[in-house]
Amino acid sequence: MEKQEWNQGRLLQLSGQYWETCTLHAAVKLDVFTAIGETQLSGEDIAQKLNVSKEGACRLFNALTAMNLLNKKDNRFSNTLAGKTFLSKDSPKYIGHIITHHHHLVDSWSKLDQAVSSGEPVRARMSHTSPEWRESFLMGMFNLAMNLAPVMVDEINLSGRRHLLDLGGGPGTYAIHFCMKNSGLKATVFDLSTTRPFAKKTIEKFGLTDRIDFMDGNYVEEDIEGIYDVAWLSHILHGEGQKDCQRIIEKTVSVLEPGGMIIIHDFILNDTMDDPLFPALFSLNMLLGTPVGRSYSERQITDMLSRANVKEIQRLPFRGPNDSGIISGVV
Repeated sequence: MEKQEWNQGRLLQLSGQYWETCTLHAAVKLDVFTAIGETQLSGEDIAQKLNVSKEGACRLFNALTAMNLLNKKDNRFSNTLAGKTFLSKDSPKYIGHIITHHHHLVDSWSKLDQAVSSGEPVRARMSHTSPEWRESFLMGMFNLAMNLAPVMVDEINLSGRRHLLDLGGGPGTYAIHFCMKNSGLKATVFDLSTTRPFAKKTIEKFGLTDRIDFMDGNYVEEDIEGIYDVAWLSHILHGEGQKDCQRIIEKTVSVLEPGGMIIIHDFILNDTMDDPLFPALFSLNMLLGTPVGRSYSERQITDMLSRANVKEIQRLPFRGPNDSGIISGVV
């Protein structure tokens, strides 16, 4: 894709883009879209439901209308299709958790110059933050995976596989969809003990407690127990430095049966490390929040797999909404 040339207007638009971002974040935090629901309400009525000031609320609602997230007619506001579908808690496609997680990152992104200067993170890792931050992160990952997993599992052939290791699997969303797609498959989600309540609730919701279990552990510091014939590593390598990534892959390979499959899903850079855009930006996000985490290139990941004696390494055709990709191999 040909890149657009910068001009003054585009630069100023980018520089002030966070105004719109913060408007969206405020609306989600205040739960504006759920409060409106299927109705048409005056600004005063919505403000009263939200227990916020009428003056501030009406300015917010007008801005959301300008952003085409609300409709306004006869001084009454209603949800657009996007607002109702993605930003109301009453919708099964709600993505407010991940938007709240993005809000929690704003302060650290405002200090990017400090992180670049020092080479050190300016915020704590999500696993070490408050329960509120951790919940928005985990449930945000659940929101995104719920949209992505049904598409992804159709592109990964696990027929005949019996036991999946979902390493760092969080709420277990991918394990759930792999099991739903493959009736003979069971799964183990391996993640921190703080994640267990979210995983337990999600697995129960899908009626898969007899096929998916949860194992407490830290995949960087601890060994992995059990024997598996397929391992799924989704969005965990970017949180670690290259040495720990190598160790994680080697630990995973050590618990796979001969012929077992390892599958890595992450934001993958090209081999010159400067494209696609989102993985490049995400690498900065890892600088802000981890000592050594980063986005890795396809060659870096395939080299790590090769050093762990993985064979038949291939990049699958799948390409996610934020340029996530999948690399697989066999042991």
